[in-house]
This record gives sequence, structure tokens and C-alpha cells, in this order.
Amino acid sequence: MSQLPNVIQLNSEQTSLIIDCEGKTPSVLYWGKSLSAASSVSMLRSLATRQEVKCAVVVEAPISLSPLSGEGFTGAPGIEISNDNSAWSLGGALISIKQQNAQSVEFVCVDNVRQIEITHKLHLDKQTNVLTASTAITNRTTAPLNVTWCAAPTIPLADNINKILSFEGRWSNEFLLNKVDLFLGSFLRENRKGKTSHDNFPGVVLYDEKTDEHNGDCYGFHLGWSGNHRTRVEHLPEGRNYVQLGELLMPGELILQANESYQSPNLYASFSDKGISGLSQNYHHFVRQNLIRPEVKNKPRPVHFNTWEGLYFDHDIETLKNLAKQVSELGIERFVLDDGWFKGRRGDAAGLGDWYVDKDIYPEGLGPLIEYVNSLGLEFGLWFEPEMVNPDSDLFRNHPDWVLATEGNEQLEFRNQLVLDLTNKEVTDYLFKVIDDILSEHPQIKYIKWDNNRDYNHPGNHLGKPAIHLQTLAFYQLIDNLKTKHPQVEIESCASGGGRIDYGVLSRTDRVWTSDSNDALDRLSIQRGCSIFFPSEIMGAHVGPRDCHITGRHISIEMRAAVAFFGHMGIEMDPRELTSEEKQALSEIISLHKKHRCLIHSGNLVRLNENPFSVDFGIVSEDRNHALFAYNSVNEVNRTNPGKYRFVGLAIDKVYQLNLIWPTDLKEYSPSVLRQIEGQVFTGEVLQQFGMQLPALFPQTSLIFELKAV
Repeated sequence: MSQLPNVIQLNSEQTSLIIDCEGKTPSVLYWGKSLSAASSVSMLRSLATRQEVKCAVVVEAPISLSPLSGEGFTGAPGIEISNDNSAWSLGGALISIKQQNAQSVEFVCVDNVRQIEITHKLHLDKQTNVLTASTAITNRTTAPLNVTWCAAPTIPLADNINKILSFEGRWSNEFLLNKVDLFLGSFLRENRKGKTSHDNFPGVVLYDEKTDEHNGDCYGFHLGWSGNHRTRVEHLPEGRNYVQLGELLMPGELILQANESYQSPNLYASFSDKGISGLSQNYHHFVRQNLIRPEVKNKPRPVHFNTWEGLYFDHDIETLKNLAKQVSELGIERFVLDDGWFKGRRGDAAGLGDWYVDKDIYPEGLGPLIEYVNSLGLEFGLWFEPEMVNPDSDLFRNHPDWVLATEGNEQLEFRNQLVLDLTNKEVTDYLFKVIDDILSEHPQIKYIKWDNNRDYNHPGNHLGKPAIHLQTLAFYQLIDNLKTKHPQVEIESCASGGGRIDYGVLSRTDRVWTSDSNDALDRLSIQRGCSIFFPSEIMGAHVGPRDCHITGRHISIEMRAAVAFFGHMGIEMDPRELTSEEKQALSEIISLHKKHRCLIHSGNLVRLNENPFSVDFGIVSEDRNHALFAYNSVNEVNRTNPGKYRFVGLAIDKVYQLNLIWPTDLKEYSPSVLRQIEGQVFTGEVLQQFGMQLPALFPQTSLIFELKAV
């Protein structure tokens, strides 16, 4: 066998990743800002020398790509397995390194005693600085191998990283950010709800205490998986830190027979020395280049009207046509018929699973409504919740054994529905057929809103086995099969809002429903948190009713519209409630959104640093010739005047014309800076470093500024 290299280096435009291969198993020696050719690996090794300390091992166990019990590692192993022999004490040695190109490498390690093979694949995207990494385990014995845990590659952290930014939340208030000091021991987040979840997003950001949105070192980690998951950040007693993410497997869920393999979900990791907004830009560029389909990327995102908060289950063809006519006059481009169109669906207690058009409401089927909507120049979309079933449905009455359940345990009630067992091929064959029948009968349907509205509390399949791993793969396969048959149909991932948003589902869908809350104040924090990993064009953002149906808050049309303006924009309300002034405002901002959506959906997001009084951010074009910035006042300031607004991210050597483009009619107590700056030109240097004095406005006021280089 030829001599293996003792080091592998992958480089992107801004980062270097160096894998040390001198030990028995590979480990990350360095990952961070790009190193010059003058900085050698031998220098790093010398500077990293650690000594034997009192009452400790002579040489510390490595934090390898999969740190192992067999290596003597006393932190969390990257792999936990068992069989009737000694698989639990897996060790292994590196036997193969395959490097197909300068950006990708594959390491193969084998434990010859236990006949188990471990493969790590790493790809560092040159342009976006995002590392995609996975771990695979193969059973080379003839005996079954029980896999309890197989994390994606474990990444050690630089010792200056001492802060954790995690994601929390609940239904209708997802992606809330929580800052935690790194501490001795493990920061551990686990999800057992069967889908990505509202409260436990599989991602974390690690950063230096001096880091903010625009400056400093930070690392992002996201597991692209839509099932159960675990995130661990650990500070070991000897001072080393590492991050480990993977699929959370249930007892006995994954057993590998002879020569079978399991591959972890992909870990998507990135480093930035330009603050957390710089990290987000890495991820946004990666999503745009690698996850969004070209045919979707190259088409302007249509402005939506969704019927849900306008009508709920109260469907009537003439009413729907009337609503379609009204919203088309506002500039809407896609009409999405939400829940309530199928057999027996007069509320949320019946009908799920019976995916046939309700002839009591639609005696001629959906055709006449679709044709009318299309005649107005609007695309047509349709809501499904394929993975769920109501007990009060023909499907459940005929197939009560088609649901996830555990023997002897009573099902917990949850929104009057149960979860279908997608690991049963009869179930997925049925679901494919009923959805395919509708799409084939109506090829004018260009869009599906794919919902999922309950947790998986009893996740046992028809074989009595834990099902989440196979259930998630079957969900992916069902989507893939439908997309293959109907490539023209875009699919939105919705799970009571933001309960299933991750790169695993995004690689198969085209949009996510960010949250069921259309409350503009809630949405500011939700969209800010979501924007850490996800760009604006995939985040569904709707102008909701005057009085929010979830929070009860009354928020002006101007602010509701300004917040929705910066996502994949839509409206979700009964347009019959609108006053003439509100209709005018909506028409204006929809027109404004269409004018600027190319920039909104392709530019670099720059979040301004957090403060308790406003949520502020900008979108800057790649060439920095054009930008939009938003100021969203949420609380009254505690001084007579607000502070300054700094337009971060502009080119300091360019000159910009500054204009307030929203709202079009702002009423002020007295003349402010807004009268002085309109249409004037300023250097990027003063706009960014000196800043603009903010006007004193009522709380819950949004301003949108446009800057053009002149």
C-alpha cells in the first residue's frame, strides 16, 4: 500500500481546513481564516504541542473526526455501536485517503478486530466557504450491528471561541436566539418530535465574545435533517472544545446487517472572521448556488395570496372567485387554496387522508376555480397535509393500521389527527397516487403547500419498530417522486409554520413557511433568527389581518407590509376587510416589492447589531451599487431622541443617493432628518461611520431606505 499523506488541506476563498492524518484516525488540526503559503503545517504542529500534566494520560485522546471509546476519548464518542462481541470499544486506523479534487476528500478507517469501517466525506465549497461533511459506518461482519449514534464529523473549536448562540422557540414564535457562555461540560439540545421542530432547530453558532454582526470570528453548524437530532457543544476539563451534531436514533432503530451501511445527515459548517452577518452571507450564497433549483432561482418569486386566514374552512366558489379578483387588482401573482377543499373537510376534525375534491362545495371539481384564477393572470396553488390522517376519515376507517402507534399505549390527542406510517409502502403508494391524480388532472397547479401539523408522540411503525429514521427517508422519497413526475410544481415546506425548516427538506422543496404567526412584531425576531442560515427568497412572509389572529395585536398596514416586504412576500387575510387607504398601501408596496425583489432575493444581508428598541438590517447588492435598509421601531426609546442609524456594508469609496421609499405618507410630530436627506448624496464612508440621526417616531413604525451609487 502506498504511503498516505500526513496532512490534507482544503481551501476556500476565505478559509483553510487542515486535516491531520499522522494519528491513527484523522482529526482537524486547523480551520479558520485562510493561511498563506508561508505558514506551514509543521509550524501548526509545533505550536499545538501539549504536555503530560499531573494525574492525566501521557498523550490525550484525539478529537478525531469521530472520537472513539477505543481511542480512550472520555468526551462524547462520535460513534456508539454494539453487537454480541466488542463493537462498543471501536477503535480503528486510517487505511485510505481519496481526494478527487482540491475541494473534496474521503477518509476510510477500519477496525480490523471488529471488522467495522468508518468513512468521512468532506467538501469545502470554494466560493461560499461552507463545509459539507458526513460520516458513514459499514458493518463488515456477519453479525447484526446496533447503531446508537453516528454523528457527522466532530469539529474542534479554536480556544478563543467562548459564546454559544442557540435557537429556541415554540409554535408561532420560532427561531428565537439565545446567547449562552461556553461552560465546563456539555451544552446539549435534543429533539424527539419526529420533525425538525419549532423549539429545537438543528443549528448552533459559536463565536468570540468580541464578535458582533460585522466583526470577529464565528463558526456556524447546521444538520441538514428533518427528523430527530442532537446538538452537543462541549468544553472538556483539559480546555479543549468541540461541536458534534447528528441524527438522534431511538433504541433499536438502526441495525446494520452484514455489509450494510448508514450515512449520517450532512453537517453544513462555515467560518467567518467578518461577524455573524458574514457567516450568514456564506450560508445564503451556498443555498442559492447548491439547494435552490435553477428554474426556481431564475424566476421572480410570485407574490402570494393564501386563503387560510381570510376564509379558513368556509369555502364557496363564488366567494373565492371574488377574492381572487380583488387580490389580482392589488398585484398578487399566485393564488393558494389552503385547507378545506377536500372530502368532508368542514373543520380540522375530519377529512384528512381523503384527498378527493369535495363535490358538495366544488360540484364540477377544482377546474372552474383554477381556470378563473388563471384568467386573472394568477398561478394556482393547493394545500395538502399528506402525512396525517383524521380518525374521522374514510382512509382511517378502511386502514386503521396505517398509522404510527406503539402497542398497548393510548394515542395522545393532537389536533384531531394521527401520523401515517410512511415506512409502509402501501401508505406512500396511496399518497403518491392521490396527489399525482390531482396534479395530473390539473396541470395548471404550479404550487403545493405541504403541511405537517402534529408531533410524532408514538413513533412505532407497522412492524412494531421505532420509525423516525425510515419515516424521514420515506417522506423525502415521496417528495422526490412527485417532483420527478411533476417538475413544474414548486413545493413549500410547512409544519405548523417553522416546524420543518432545514437544508434536508430545502434540498427537495422551494420555499418554507417561516411561522404561522403573521404578527409583524413577532415576525421581525422570527425572520431575523431564520436569516442566520436561510436567505430571504425562501422565507414565506405574509401581510396578515389588521388584528392578528394569533396575538390579537393591531398593527398598521404600513408596518405589516414593510416586514413582509423582505421575504418571499404574500398576503394572508380577507381582502374584504381592507379600507380604500389600506388597499392603496398594499398595492404600492407590492409594486415596490416587485421592483426590488431581484435585490432582496439575491443581495447580501447585513443585520445591524441588536438593540432593545428596533430591528434593523439591510440588503446590499454584490457590487455594492444598490441597497435597501430597514428601520423597524418596536419599543419607545428611553431618551428624547433615538440614536444614529449606520448603513453598514456599503462601499466607503462610493457616493450614494439616499431616499425614503416606505411609507409613502409618513406623518411626523415635527420636521425631522427625513426632510433633509431625501434625494441627497452622501459618501458610503459617512453613511457607515458617522451614521444618520434617526427621527423620533411612534413605536411600531417601519422605514425602508433605498441607496443607489451615483
